Amino acid sequence: MEHSHAASGTCNVGQLGPSLTSLCNNVTLYYYFMSVLDAFIYKKQNIAQTCERITPIQTPDPEYDFIVVGGGATGSVVAARLSENPSWKVILVEAGPDEPPGASVPGFHNTMIQSPIDWGYQTTNESYACLDLNHSCAIQSARALGGNMVHNAMMYLRGSPFIFDQWAEMGNEGWSWKEVLPFFKKSENNGDIDSVGREYHGTDGPLFVERFPYQPPFVNVLLTAAKESGFGYNNDLNGKDNHGFAVIQGTVHNGARRSSAAAYLRPIRHRSNLHITLNSICTRVIIENGKAVGVQYYKDGKFHTIRSTKEVIISAGNIRSPHILLLSGVGPEEDLKSQGIDVVKDLDGVGKNFHDHLSVPLTFTINEPDVYDNNWAALAEYLGFRTGPLSSIGTAQVVGFIPSKITTPDLPDIQIIFDGYQAACAPGEIGALQSNGNRQILLLAGYYYPRSRGQISLASSAPLEYPSIWGNYLNNPADVAGIVKAIETGLKFAETTAAKAYNMTLITPLVEECSKYTFPSANYWECAVHYLAHGANHNAGTCKMGPPSDPLAVVDPRLRVYGIEGLRVADASIMPQVPTANTQATCVMIGEYAADLIKKDWKSEIYSS
Repeated sequence: MEHSHAASGTCNVGQLGPSLTSLCNNVTLYYYFMSVLDAFIYKKQNIAQTCERITPIQTPDPEYDFIVVGGGATGSVVAARLSENPSWKVILVEAGPDEPPGASVPGFHNTMIQSPIDWGYQTTNESYACLDLNHSCAIQSARALGGNMVHNAMMYLRGSPFIFDQWAEMGNEGWSWKEVLPFFKKSENNGDIDSVGREYHGTDGPLFVERFPYQPPFVNVLLTAAKESGFGYNNDLNGKDNHGFAVIQGTVHNGARRSSAAAYLRPIRHRSNLHITLNSICTRVIIENGKAVGVQYYKDGKFHTIRSTKEVIISAGNIRSPHILLLSGVGPEEDLKSQGIDVVKDLDGVGKNFHDHLSVPLTFTINEPDVYDNNWAALAEYLGFRTGPLSSIGTAQVVGFIPSKITTPDLPDIQIIFDGYQAACAPGEIGALQSNGNRQILLLAGYYYPRSRGQISLASSAPLEYPSIWGNYLNNPADVAGIVKAIETGLKFAETTAAKAYNMTLITPLVEECSKYTFPSANYWECAVHYLAHGANHNAGTCKMGPPSDPLAVVDPRLRVYGIEGLRVADASIMPQVPTANTQATCVMIGEYAADLIKKDWKSEIYSS
């Protein structure tokens, strides 16, 4: 039986996705240094792990017990955990390639966005957001093994327990904070356990979680400013209290990114009952007599089918998962009929309840020269010691959660992030200037309890055509009030003694349509956010989990699709309300929880490796 295995011999596995050189647009100024960096990263096994990559199966078997669609933050976990039962055959169907070696370098976390491994989604017909971008907001969504954990900022944040308790109060039995915490801990191998504590963290899971090994000195300035502003320092935003500012932990190990695919799949690459097919776009679930019995996928210019004897689990993400259901005839009856798709199950909630965190970028200058943070010295430090600018996400490690008092008096629904000191595309020369101006710091002011709801719907019945995505961002006035409050909170930093010592100065975001209001009044911001705000790429909710009484529920609390036997959804799309934090930690938790539910429903005695 053909199976997945690691590359052997010289580990010459070929080009794994786009190179960093190409993502720097092959700029002549950068070309030599970036080519050298690419070559070193590719060969460095303790960074890129090219010798530990899975060899995808070229010709899948006709039939498996379980088919998992989507190898992202959740699907990689589900596939790995189900394959712990040696009597079960499992296949993971992933639309993209393996993770590019360059993605392993934390300093390049922004470089993979809008690259060939990004789906490049855009929302349409926005009435209240992205008004200066033709009413269309960009959505970053990775198409690669590991999903968004391959090109996000690696932040390991769970959000407020309030949200999970809210899930349970909505009728989702088993999903309260107390009940999901064990699954967070099960996934986690926390490298800073002595500083964060064992009550809320695990050390036996596959997923490495630790602080980045390098913090630029300006991190301390920001933390001092936070304290001066009255926000305080919190050593662990995932612990008992998730208020305040922290130097956060990430899904990294010894200065290298570790996605869920790296954590869960690479260590079991020799497991013969787990197959993985890459560059395979699932186009529909095959449903016969009300039961999911397989999937159709597109690869190498052809459509293929594989059958399942037990279940199909859709973990394709908040956009792809509802799209696949709709193409399969599961969704709102009128929408399906309008595209000529036979209705298998009229399920009104499919694609609805789309929502995302919203963020406004505010650019500040400080009185430092605008030098490149990536250079020959930084490369040597990274290759030799796995530290330095390339090993971190710069000042984006400084994250704060603060209550807006709009939702509840104490729910920390505002997130503040400082993005700067990024070691990315560069010519290599030490001290080389990016510009003749001062260094810039990007403050991201986010509101993290969105009430506005949009929808994913079919643009056509063509399986490879993108769906229509309507974010409907800022439709609810409470979201406008929340993000204005976030902006006002962020602006306080520039008024602190710590920030003034660096002459931290806002570059005024001029919005012509708002010029009738005085800058920086609340009225100005209430106008400007409709032009400046964008989704934070934490969108969720389109296959909503809920009880049978919920008219928009797509899956029950055991993640089973209503009305279809043998079909589940497990990813961010099942979240009734997105957590008040970046979503990757919760997506991994959902994967652990889903696998546990499936094992129990099939009375498997094997619960861990």
